[in-house]
Parts: sequence; structure tokens; C-alpha cells
Amino acid sequence: MPNKEPTQIKVAITTLGCKVNQYESASFASAFARRGALIVPFSQPADIYVINTCAVTMKAGAQSRQTIRQALKKKSDARVVVTGCYSQVAALEILDLVDQPVCLVGNGYKHLLVDFALATDHCDLEMYMTDIGTIRECCHLPVTTFSGRTRAYLKIQDGCDNYCSYCIVPLSRGRSRSVLPELALGQARMFVESGYQEVVVTGIHVGKYGKDLQDRPDTLATFLDQVTALHPDTRFRLSSLEPQELSPEILALFASRQNLMPHLHIPLQSGDDHILQKMNRHYTAGEFRQIVTRAHQLLPAAALGIDVMVGFPGEDAQAFQNTYDLLSALPVTYLHVFPYSRRPGTGAAKRHDQVATQIKNERVALLRALAAAKQQEFYQRFIGTTHRVLAEKKNKKGLMRGFTENYIPVCFEAPASLANTLVGVRIDRVAGDQVFGTLSLSKGHGA
Repeated sequence: MPNKEPTQIKVAITTLGCKVNQYESASFASAFARRGALIVPFSQPADIYVINTCAVTMKAGAQSRQTIRQALKKKSDARVVVTGCYSQVAALEILDLVDQPVCLVGNGYKHLLVDFALATDHCDLEMYMTDIGTIRECCHLPVTTFSGRTRAYLKIQDGCDNYCSYCIVPLSRGRSRSVLPELALGQARMFVESGYQEVVVTGIHVGKYGKDLQDRPDTLATFLDQVTALHPDTRFRLSSLEPQELSPEILALFASRQNLMPHLHIPLQSGDDHILQKMNRHYTAGEFRQIVTRAHQLLPAAALGIDVMVGFPGEDAQAFQNTYDLLSALPVTYLHVFPYSRRPGTGAAKRHDQVATQIKNERVALLRALAAAKQQEFYQRFIGTTHRVLAEKKNKKGLMRGFTENYIPVCFEAPASLANTLVGVRIDRVAGDQVFGTLSLSKGHGA
């Protein structure tokens, strides 16, 4: 009787949290595929479920726990592998949660996750953890493809040394460390050769890139200069950058390189100097105003996104008003507004002057209303102008959707065959938070 063909292992991966997590999950998928596994949606039956968790807020931790429970219920004999920041800082909470075999892989061992997941000689409980603060090198996590995405995320840095008093990231990700330039440039080349039209350069604290590389002149500006020069026909974006790291060299690159998209995301967190000091943020509201104003003057069409935290311990009505007034006066495009989330192990969690949830919610609503007005004002500025848009996919109404150079999401009539191509689109009208345009024969003049 002939032997049966071995059944192909099915692997399902789900990702919570940041772009760095999404990059790392893409690396897992690439490695599993190289080993002959079939990647399936997380909603489908699988032999291995990988959950790449997040712990940046209480809500993210709750979502991580919920996703772990869901995976454990899907298939009784499936192998469940939990990794990411929640597994790093809350391994014991996960153990209290489960009554089935589970494999925990800390952030320091992500490069070995696929080996651990595919191993046949495993026990009911496996914990591959280490003191992440002792890790001094980035895990090598190559990616061959981002499934279902028209833009790729390029991780060039991990960890953070800032120790903001509200943030658990240094405890979950460790110290700042950089991917070697030759590896990062090689990964960028792989994305370009795979047909990606746009690459987002990202990290946990990307502005620190190169600072840990001994006896090398590498900085974020150096890397951006190299990668944009090597691939002039590929669009590059930069993820969140600390305000004091928006250097003249980086601004000059944005002004001179057509393929470095005019889009900056700069965390403020608070517009009150006293609160900034309590947060352990190393700038003042006045310095932040100067930085954003200088960026706007040099790049007047650029999208300027801002992170702002509401309800940090000790934030009284005047401190909040200072934040509101600063953001109202600045030429910002959009705001990411989120309430302060108490994270055990951080300095701010120990404070006794916590802000009531109702007050936080009221302040969040006020800032989100300001954000909607700022976004509307920015979109209206560009009615009648033509832009290069990366067509992504059709929405539920059958319209193609994509982003302009300066990060305006625009919907337009176009055949599905144009997905993952750069096309010219004239912006015609704005309706609420939606922008509509028309496919143009012109390729667009840029933002």
C-alpha cells in the first residue's frame, strides 16, 4: 500500500499593535512558507496559531488576552504560540489564563519562533523568555512578502531608551538597537524587487537609528539618503519621529527627494510644560511649536500628524487647555488622540493624581472634534489639484482607494487592474472625512 503524502501544515498568524509587529509577523509568515507551511487566515482551522501581541495600553492587553482565548478554542490539538510585547511583560498573566498547552516566545527570541513552532518534541508549557534589557542586537527577521498589502513596512530599529513615565515599551522591547545598514538596505531591495511601490521605514524609536552602531557614521538621515537614492522610483515614508530628532538634515532630504513622501508623524503627548516634564519628555511646548512651524514652512504641503495623550496624571483643566490651544494654533493635518492608560511597572502608574475616566473621555472628544476640523481644512486645500496616488483596492462601494504623496486618502473610479500602481488623480470634492477624485491622464505634480 503506497505511503500517504504528508499533510501540509497550516499556520494562522494574527497581529495586534504597531507597524514593527506587522513587519515581524510578515517575517514569521515568510519563514513558515519557506519551510513548506501554508499560511491561512486566522479565522480558519490551522495546525499552528501565532498571536503577535501588544501591551502598549490596557485595551491592547485585553485584546491580546481575548485573542489567545479565541485561538485556544479553535482546534483542540492546535499548537498556540504567543509572542510580542504582552507575552514579554505579562507571561504569568497568560499562564493564569490558559488551561491548555501553549508556547510563549519573548521578544528576544522572535528570530527562533518558527523553529519553536514547528518543533515536534515539545511539552505542554514552553517559555522562551529572556531579560530583554540585556539584548544588544536586533533579531534578524527577513521578509519576502507582505500578504495582502500594497505597501511594505521596513523595520530598521527596535527598542527605546527614553523611559517616558507612562510607557511600557522599554520593558517590553528593551534598549534601542539598530539593524545593520547592509541588512536594512538588502531588505529594502527585496521589497522593491518584489514589486512594492511604497515602503514605510519604521522602528520603535526610529530616530535613534545608528546611534548604537560602534565606530560607524550611520544615522537615520544617512539611511534615508542611501535608500531613496538607490531606489528613486519607489516611494518611501517615515513612521513616527520624536520632535527633537526632526533635524535640518532630515528636513532637507524631505525637501529634495521626490520619492521621500511629504508626511511627518510627530508625537506631542501634551502641550503643557509641567505635564511634559512629568512624562519625562525632553522638550517644551514652545520648542515643539518651533519644530512644527519650521517643518510646515519648509514643506507647506506635507501632512503633519500628531500623537496626543489626554488625562495623564496631574493634568488639570488648565494643562489640557494649554494642549488644546497649542494644537489649535499649529498647522497640523490630523491628530491621534488617546486617553492615558495606566500600565503597571511604569512611573506614572504609581501616581495618586489619576484623572477620572469621565473627564478623560470629555477631553478626548474635544480634541477629536478639533482633529476632524483640522483634517477637513487640510483636505479642502487640495481640491482641484492632481496627485500621484498609490491605488490599493476597491472599497465596498466599488471605488478604488489610495493615498496621495501627502497622505490624503482618496476614492476614485478605476479598474481593479490598477491596484498597486501609481496613478494621477485629481481631487474633486470632500464629503465629511472622505475625499473623492477623478483618474487623470496627468501623472500628477506631487504634493
